[in-house]
Amino acid sequence: MSQFAVTNYTDTYTIYELTEAGTDSRVLVCPERGGIVIGCQLRGKELFYLDKATFEDPKANIRGGNPVLFPICGPVQDSVYEWNGKTYRMGQHGVARNASWEVAGISTEGEASVTLRLRAGESTLEAYPFDFELEFTYALVDGRLHTRQTYRNLGDNGPMPFYAGFHPYFAIEGGKDIPYETDATRYVDYNDNVVKPYNGSVDLEPMVESFCLLDAKKSEIAFPVGGGTRVRLTYDPIFKYVVIWSLKDRPFVCVEPWMAQPLEMNRREELVMLAPGEELQAGMTIGCES
Repeated sequence: MSQFAVTNYTDTYTIYELTEAGTDSRVLVCPERGGIVIGCQLRGKELFYLDKATFEDPKANIRGGNPVLFPICGPVQDSVYEWNGKTYRMGQHGVARNASWEVAGISTEGEASVTLRLRAGESTLEAYPFDFELEFTYALVDGRLHTRQTYRNLGDNGPMPFYAGFHPYFAIEGGKDIPYETDATRYVDYNDNVVKPYNGSVDLEPMVESFCLLDAKKSEIAFPVGGGTRVRLTYDPIFKYVVIWSLKDRPFVCVEPWMAQPLEMNRREELVMLAPGEELQAGMTIGCES
């Protein structure tokens, strides 16, 4: 009997449950609510924070899980940007996290995985005038969650600009002066927009805004979450930045791999420009260590 299984059940929305018996691991995916992973239990430890009330409210932005950020990370200036002489309005973190994704495939061959797909439609085109297709495979294997991403430009109206990322909420115990294992040497503090030296940790507790690690050469970061557990994120080099954020008095820290910094759709210095008919593949893996 395979140690891998994929099942589904209803809890306000349809939830797909990926399990790996041999590592006591379980991942919960909700296609309808932005293709989000809402639960990530690896080696017996639940890593994600979830405010279930925001998950159940279809009009709320979910506080928790791992929201998908596309085609932007963060905001655009005053919620407005211009492209090819036309003005568009787009909310924080783009259009994918509020869209309903479809299930494109399921597998239990050597892993427990579900593949989700999102294509451009009337609602996305109002904010982002590109005929895109996203295909994400969430795969649980060896006690780690792999997110295999494909970004496609299906249109014919020129290169498709974007800078994607993720927004995982990790449940923590204790304070928020957390040591992050990274080779970054500096960070930009979005509370005062000053670039500062990174000396191994930054205390999030007094901060309102996030900070962004700069200059990292290695595409990975690790940090303790309590109970003797450390989370390790690894990701492709296209995710150049890691943004770190929390809310006061909430037991989570968000550690977010991004392809560019906020306002990049206005600034246009590091945009990914995907030609018509082309695709970009990327990966991110979440694991934990004791």
